Amino acid sequence: MLTAAKTLSGLMGLCIGDALGVAVEFTSRAERLKSPVTSMLGYGTWDVPAGTWSDDSSLTFCLAECLCEEFSLDAIANSFWRWYNECYWTPHGDVFDIGNTTFLAIVNWKQGTPPRKAGGTSENTNGNGSLMRILPMAYYHKSLTFSELIARVHDVSAITHAHARSQMACGIYITIAVALLEGADPQTAYLQSLDKIQTIYSVREYLLEKPHFARIYSGEIGKLPVEEINSGGYVIDTLEASLWCLLNSSSYPEAVLKAVNLGGDTDTTAAVTGGLAGIYYGVENIPQEWINQIARKQDIINLANRFAAAVYS
Repeated sequence: MLTAAKTLSGLMGLCIGDALGVAVEFTSRAERLKSPVTSMLGYGTWDVPAGTWSDDSSLTFCLAECLCEEFSLDAIANSFWRWYNECYWTPHGDVFDIGNTTFLAIVNWKQGTPPRKAGGTSENTNGNGSLMRILPMAYYHKSLTFSELIARVHDVSAITHAHARSQMACGIYITIAVALLEGADPQTAYLQSLDKIQTIYSVREYLLEKPHFARIYSGEIGKLPVEEINSGGYVIDTLEASLWCLLNSSSYPEAVLKAVNLGGDTDTTAAVTGGLAGIYYGVENIPQEWINQIARKQDIINLANRFAAAVYS
């Protein structure tokens, strides 16, 4: 069914980008220029088989599964705890990658902090740990008003990353994902979303953060030379890099491989890129060879079907 294809396009698109980047995470751009990734690799940085995905996909799948039921921040936070503590929604039954901000937030929640207050709020907690997992929220665009959707996006970000900058990055990303789901091309989705999100981000709390998004708000992030695109773990860098890769590609494989070959936080840059590229190009345009290599492929397909039934019913 078409709706299940839509959910699978985003979830599988994100997961494959993640898996493509896992083997070369933390390698430099110079290394990737010398030896670019062109296929699904195994072992490398984390010594795991080809097709293994990281915390990016695990937490995305946790969120998608929770969204199959009534919306609950505590349920989402609990699923993150289960991932960390019980290896729930892991590819091979172990957790091998977790950001410090995410870890501390999960512990805060487990110790009784409300989910909206569990995430970090300091300047140095603006890693990409909520952006990497926020994509499933886009699929609620038909059942919520835009302001309701972005408010929920902020709340889901805040479980681990509660700083306004991280929440805004998630809000911008979800707005673009929604535009792609509604049929816009990447450039149109990008520009329309900047206009649309202004209705939310025109209050003082967010205006103070706007300078950090200057290159995105310029409407010309795609025109920057690759040398000016950073690909570390900072949330602004990841959002900029993912948009740059999407806007400078003409296929799903080109977009995610561009992201991986930027080096640095390869799995997350490619996961965030892959979510958008998957939605736009469709799961049918993701190489079947890559899909076949993904750990727990059928479980992901089953989740996409359940998620589609929940959000499109």
